[in-house]
Amino acid sequence: MHDTVGPPTDDDRLWTVPNALSMLRLAGVPLFLWLMLGPEADGWAVAVLAIGGFTDWLDGKLARVLDQFSRFGAMLDPAVDRLYILAALVGLAARDIVPWWAVVALVARDVVLAGCVFVLRHRGYGPFEVVYLGKAATFVLLYAFPLLLLGDGPSPAEAVVGVVAYAFAVWGVALYLWSGLLYLAQFRLALRCPAPGVPAPATRFDHGGAGG
Repeated sequence: MHDTVGPPTDDDRLWTVPNALSMLRLAGVPLFLWLMLGPEADGWAVAVLAIGGFTDWLDGKLARVLDQFSRFGAMLDPAVDRLYILAALVGLAARDIVPWWAVVALVARDVVLAGCVFVLRHRGYGPFEVVYLGKAATFVLLYAFPLLLLGDGPSPAEAVVGVVAYAFAVWGVALYLWSGLLYLAQFRLALRCPAPGVPAPATRFDHGGAGG
């Protein structure tokens, strides 16, 4: 957990280069969904998703290089990731490419964790410490979604892409749900703290370099 008790620091910065890139990614979410469901311009939708993935990597890189970490960015960056995943899931389910139960499972995971964050804020904590398995899950899903779009067709090549895409999707969903359990472990540790505002014991998860 991140302890929020104390005076404002440089971590409270709002206008930074990484945050500007995250806002750019956020603006791409409704465009991505419209391209999927309106004209069904899958090539352009994949391009928007690819740009979103690149800027996701770039804002993290720039935050380290420019030393422009901020609490706002720590909340905004994963929130935009979730919105891309939600938009992609809704679009793919609406086009009968993925089942609705997958949408329900992943949305339920985020709703539960959002409730946990709400409780933690009342105990004086900031957002969860990033579990890098969750970043890996997001990375895999953001690879699976464009492949699912590109594999939605009758040709043999598209059929092969579809098989690969579904393999990525199943893997990504499993990692995403497992990372949710790891965040719940953080939540449980925080609730065991003796008093509000006291940092929870440090939690470290070693998953062989997987991240997200």
